[in-house]
Amino acid sequence: MDEYAELVLEVVERIPPGMVMAYGDIAEYLGQGGPRQVGRVMSHWGGGVPWWRVVRADGRPVQGHEQECLQHWRSEGTPVRHEKADMRCARWDGSADSQEKS
Repeated sequence: MDEYAELVLEVVERIPPGMVMAYGDIAEYLGQGGPRQVGRVMSHWGGGVPWWRVVRADGRPVQGHEQECLQHWRSEGTPVRHEKADMRCARWDGSADSQEKS
């Protein structure tokens, strides 16, 4: 695992329960890479972190894991709209003062 992968996984571990970040949000937060690079990290090493908190830009869960993702979201109280994370309510910006849902 390279340094970039470790950085991505550290960010994912910090996403509070009930909140999500898009692949592009993580890349932007880190100031490097892009959504595809974050997706690659998650597909190779994301099983050990709360992967269900990382979504596509429109709030759709990881393809092929939709039902498991929705179960996690229900248990964490993630705002959902039409089986997608409600990005207006659930998006986390990575700041310490946004650790709780409003």
